[in-house]
Amino acid sequence: MRLRAFAFLLLIVGGALILAASLPALAVSGFLDQPTDSSNVWDQQIRSHTRDMMDQGREVFRYDTFGSEAFFGNTIGLHQALEGSKFPAGVGPGVSPNTALKVGLKVDADALPSAVVKAIQAGQVNLDDPATTLTLLQLGAVVGVTGVFNDPNDTSKGLKAVGIQCALCHSTVDNSFAPGIGKRLDGWANQDLNVGAIIALAPRLQPVADLLNKGLPGGQQVDVPTVQKVLMSWGPGRFDAELFMDGKAFGPGNSNASTLIPDAFGLAGVNAHTWTGDWGTVTYWNAFVSNLEMHGSPGTFFDPRLDNANRFPVAAANGFGHVASPPGVDRISPKLGALQFYQLSLPAPKPQAGKDFDAAAADRGRVIFDGKAQCATCHVPPTFTEPGWNLHTPAEIGLDDDSGRFQADRSPDGKYRTTPLAGRLYRRTRGFFHDGRFTSLVDVVNHFDGFSKLGLTDSEKNDLVEYLKSI
Repeated sequence: MRLRAFAFLLLIVGGALILAASLPALAVSGFLDQPTDSSNVWDQQIRSHTRDMMDQGREVFRYDTFGSEAFFGNTIGLHQALEGSKFPAGVGPGVSPNTALKVGLKVDADALPSAVVKAIQAGQVNLDDPATTLTLLQLGAVVGVTGVFNDPNDTSKGLKAVGIQCALCHSTVDNSFAPGIGKRLDGWANQDLNVGAIIALAPRLQPVADLLNKGLPGGQQVDVPTVQKVLMSWGPGRFDAELFMDGKAFGPGNSNASTLIPDAFGLAGVNAHTWTGDWGTVTYWNAFVSNLEMHGSPGTFFDPRLDNANRFPVAAANGFGHVASPPGVDRISPKLGALQFYQLSLPAPKPQAGKDFDAAAADRGRVIFDGKAQCATCHVPPTFTEPGWNLHTPAEIGLDDDSGRFQADRSPDGKYRTTPLAGRLYRRTRGFFHDGRFTSLVDVVNHFDGFSKLGLTDSEKNDLVEYLKSI
């Protein structure tokens, strides 16, 4: 009797599995366009909510300044340097479109009216005139930068302020119109952007020096020329998010203290966002950056770890772990949900066989990646990082020297994340690892080959590199 019942149970389970296998399309495809949505109110709400979150998140990512124009405009006057002395309140030579492109700013070709496009193509637009930059700002064409004008209808009256968005650092363009001008690529790190050089143009950097001086230990003081020197030391595609936490302007041996700007795509399923991932998840980092790095205001941010004056003296002295705004006026917190939703929707770009990597070599390299090289032990497909707590000490990844520990020691727990690899390797131009210490992927492979004593041959290394570029 029991055997007969067990056989019957197997028949039912087996039939269910066969039925499920025969209906994969109904189970997983076209979720947003299911015909049954019209009769399922909750499904309708989910679909509507998904589209609203996507639209709102993209709007925030691309265009929301979080009130940062108060700092970059009123406080340090960056807009005055952008417009130049030909405008009523401007200073210096100004920043022309050609200069802007040289420091890595990008132009959204889709924001350019057809008349402007034709004029540029005909050589009728002066790309060496800062006034043209103001026109691009008025059109909303400068990726990640918003101009606030004294008269929105008359650029000749100059700027009142300038604010920045997430897209400034974490978007680029496809160069389809010209170098630096094209369609937006949200989530792609702007490897050309020289953040430090741009901020160094601001005519009023004393508030930045004051912020640092408030927390520097032992009575240390910095002046504006020192601030400018530090900003100019970063270079293209780099930023030092910890400077205003710990005041460490340079690394061991007077080395560059900044890190590479990370990509913001391919983060779905990944625990940590940053190189030293123990700062927090995607939504933590969005709150951290919008409040403390973009100087958005008013906002709210809480992290009592920043009260540690020994580890984060500047942050502790300035109360960065306890930022609060009056109820109902917070310009940041209500937008974090949609922003995270949009960021997690950004897929990793797909390299093209024959163009970006050698397909045959990549097939061989995948076997090496999963086996002899032990890469998949930490870089677990398909996220190519560990599910869960994906953090490691410098010693665990062969960076246990002064230079290797430096960035980790500036984070709350002193660890590096296992960086998700997909889409991040085949177009990187500023080096690899958090600080770009390895010039090429071969250098990365050689590092782990020596550190882990893998015994890879030269041909295995080359195949592994091709697979890394194909992910």
